[in-house]
Amino acid sequence: MRRWILQGLNMLGQSGGSVAGDDQHKVRPMTFRTESRIKIASSVREVWAYVCDVGRWPEWAPTVLECRVRGGAPLQPGSRVEQRAKLILGMSRSRSQEVTAVEAPRHVAFAGPLGISSARWGMELEPVDDRQTDAMMWIEVDLAGIMRVVPGRGLQGRIQRVSDGEMVAIKAAVESATRGGAES
Repeated sequence: MRRWILQGLNMLGQSGGSVAGDDQHKVRPMTFRTESRIKIASSVREVWAYVCDVGRWPEWAPTVLECRVRGGAPLQPGSRVEQRAKLILGMSRSRSQEVTAVEAPRHVAFAGPLGISSARWGMELEPVDDRQTDAMMWIEVDLAGIMRVVPGRGLQGRIQRVSDGEMVAIKAAVESATRGGAES
């Protein structure tokens, strides 16, 4: 996991933050990170299969109406995940995320816009044993433009609550499928 955190920190340095030798007047992005963790009573492979089935994302992601990998390709670094996202008042819009890392069956990560800001998110799965998985969803947001004046803690809290809910929904779906398969 340390490697993924370091990779994320390296990405922050590449996303517009100042590093030695950069122009002194460059504005650093205001970045925050959330993490949601949950234990799922299912194997890592079963959790992985569910999370990577992007067509099922509307089951657990409250803003996703439809989701697919562009061109029908498997999830792999560089592929694009296309979504139809919910907006207020029943409207929707298209959005796209790039797959930045895939290490089956343990780690997958994405990058894309969050409003006018940029964000990265991923899932990390660790086996507890052959029937339980520790799952962690992380989200990093670089606030930009007008989003920099929004109280960061409020937005961070909202993102935390949404991702906590998403993890509960993933757990329920995977455990339900596991129980259903065991009963057959």
